[in-house]
This record gives sequence, C-alpha cells and structure tokens, in this order.
Amino acid sequence: MKNFVLVVILAFLATLLMGMILIPWLKKLKFRQTEREDGPKSHLSKTGTPVMGGFLFLIPLIAISLILTRGNRDFVFFAVLSTIGFGLIGFLDDYIGVAKRRSLGLRAYQKIIGQLVLSVVMAYYAYTNEYIGSSVILPFVDKEWDLGIFYIPVTVFIIIGTVNSVNLTDGLDGLCSGVTLIVSATLNIILISVCQMAQSQNVAYLAENYGELLVFSAALTGGCLGFLRYNTHPAQIFMGDTGSLALGGAVAALSVLLRIPLWLPVIGGIYMVEALSDIIQVVSFKLRGKRVFKMAPLHHHFELSGMPETRVVAMFMIATVILCLIALMSL
Repeated sequence: MKNFVLVVILAFLATLLMGMILIPWLKKLKFRQTEREDGPKSHLSKTGTPVMGGFLFLIPLIAISLILTRGNRDFVFFAVLSTIGFGLIGFLDDYIGVAKRRSLGLRAYQKIIGQLVLSVVMAYYAYTNEYIGSSVILPFVDKEWDLGIFYIPVTVFIIIGTVNSVNLTDGLDGLCSGVTLIVSATLNIILISVCQMAQSQNVAYLAENYGELLVFSAALTGGCLGFLRYNTHPAQIFMGDTGSLALGGAVAALSVLLRIPLWLPVIGGIYMVEALSDIIQVVSFKLRGKRVFKMAPLHHHFELSGMPETRVVAMFMIATVILCLIALMSL
C-alpha cells in the first residue's frame, strides 16, 4: 500500500511538472482550441485555450508504468498499449483540428476503424489468455458468466463504447478528468482486492501481473489528480481527444484485465448516461424531428438550463462517487 501511495504522488507531481513545461510550449506552437459555433455560447470564450493537454498525464503514466515495473508485465503492456493506441487516434484527431483550425478533426468512420482494430486485438488477447479467458464477473451476484466465443464481439462493443463515452464526457472544465479520477481510484481498490486474492490462492501469474498493474492504475489516478490542477474552471488547458480517448483506453483495459467489463455501466455510469443522452438526442431528432434535450451530451443540457458549469461538474462527480461506492459493495 505504501508503494501504491508513492506512485500516486509521483504521478501527481510529474503531471504538475509537465504542465509547467508543456502549457507554455503548446501556446507557443498555437495548438489551441476552436470551439463549435453551435455549442453553448459561454464556451466561445474558451477559444484559444491550449489543447492536446492529455500529454500532461500520459507521458508520466507511460514512463512510470514502464520504468517502475520489474516482474511479469504482460498486463502492464496490455494497458499501456491500449492507452497509447487510443491516445494516438485522439492525437491525430486533435492535430487535424488544430492544423485546419476547425473543431472537428478525423472523420467518424476513420475513428471507428482505428478503434475497431484496437478493440479486436485487445479482445482476442484477453480471450486467448488462459488467466482471463471468456468468463466475466457479474456485479452484485458473485458469479461468473462464460460468454464463449461471444466474448470477443461483446468485449469489442464494450471497449469501443467505453472509449467513446469517456470522450463525450470531456465537455466541461474538469469533468472528464474529475470523473475518471474517481473511476480509476475505484478500479485501484478492486485491483488491490483481486491481487490479494490471487496471492492467497497462490496463482503466481495473476499475483505478479496484478501487482505490477497496480503501478499503472496508481499512476493513472495520480495523473488525473495532477491534471485537475490545470483543467478546473477556468481551464488553462484541455486534454483534447488525445487525453480523453487515452483515458477511455486505460479504463477499458483495466476492466478487461480484471474481468469486470460488465461493471462499467455502474462504475462508469456517468460515461454511459452521457453516451445515451447523445444517442437519444440523435435518434429522436431523426425520427421525430424533435430534440429531447436542449443540447447533448447531457452536461450541456444542464448548462443551457442555467446551471453553472462548476455545479454540473460537481454534481456529476458526486454521482460517480455514489455509483462507485455501490459497485464496491459487491466486492
């Protein structure tokens, strides 16, 4: 536990240091946000804020995960590659948006193709790993469900859904980083519990891999905490798709490795609600010609209803804490 806390602190301090270095550099390069003209009018004042801030926590996360792990690192490499892979898609999206001075970067189909390839590779690896396999742990009932060959398409769907849901949550200052801080802290608790269980059962492969994976998950928590220093309202920098897609990849990887992807609708309930609100809005408008919300995702609906941005973020973070506590009751 002591080493775990030290990694959180190290990642936190490293992220703070990266902010001091990268924020002035990104400003100098004019890597700045271009707000959507059809978005909330209050967001137009954010135009010019440095983007690609995901590098502030991604560089420490990856460096700490690779430098401080020494044993069997299969799971660490899996989580790191997932984070880098989805983060790279986000970086290309951000870079195109910055280079062409538009709020939208990659086309939707280009993102989906990249995400699909990564997700299939991840699902196949998990399916063929004898210590993960095709069984997933069900929340609240203390049972496992063997999906068989259907594990691969179900896991691919969950990974892509998680990554894009986290991306949709990145719309207000401190929202995505704040919610993911709580989610990652919860995954840390679950990981510690699972690691101790593997040790008590003398399953050396899992005990060693989960022990090393704790470094990654602790660095993820510390990175999100450090990023909040620069991302709380008014934000000095935005994580961009570089950060939000990478965070989605990290959360998805941890859930797959822990065999708890079906817990994500609870632990990541805010992610799911954000995604569902967007889907409902689009479907309703196409079928009925009417919108259900003033604007989607849901955080914009509350914002346009007159709720201050900081209150929306606080409300969503509180909801995440409650949902995560409910999930932890099933441990």
